Amino acid sequence: MPQTKKINAVMAAQKKLSGELSKLVGLRKDAEMDLEENEANHQKYLNMTAEVQERYASGTVGYRELADLESQLTYFAKRIEKLEFQHNELLARAEKVRGAEANARALDKRLREEGRALVDSLKEQATAIEQEIGALTKEREEVVTYLSEKNLAWYAEASKRFQGLAVETLRGSQPSVCRVTVPASSFGDIRRGPDIVECPYCHRILVTDGMFDL
Repeated sequence: MPQTKKINAVMAAQKKLSGELSKLVGLRKDAEMDLEENEANHQKYLNMTAEVQERYASGTVGYRELADLESQLTYFAKRIEKLEFQHNELLARAEKVRGAEANARALDKRLREEGRALVDSLKEQATAIEQEIGALTKEREEVVTYLSEKNLAWYAEASKRFQGLAVETLRGSQPSVCRVTVPASSFGDIRRGPDIVECPYCHRILVTDGMFDL
């Protein structure tokens, strides 16, 4: 059935997507950890800067310590500037990975929904086919009661030989299965013969009943 091929294709796509999604989750976690570490360090240097500035402004430190505090403030300022620059890059990377992960999850959701719909469709079609088989089986059992033992044995042999495609009808001058045009000489014999004959080409059972009624 067409649904089976589509289901297999969806399952293959889901399996591939699952691997990609796992990679994206790992990348997103790494990016968020780097971003959190950057923000923690940034806050740490801001706090240290505030402490040093408070001591610097207290007026209780000597000249030598004052110079040391100025040196510390300069170092902290450079670290803060570097961390802020890195923060923009880390934030952009994290947002990019988050977007890719969101897209992958959305695609995974669509594939799951499509898979469920295909499975439901396949179940419905299988149920319809089973019902049709049941109806045809019952109809066949009824038809068999009208066949002679000779014709029933003929059908059984032909059905086995042709894997179930044992009967065909005449459509114009062509049998419905083998589709080999019957020449005029043979066509006349078929027309004058019984309603059930053997196809002169494929040797299936050829039903002509009503085919010549105009």
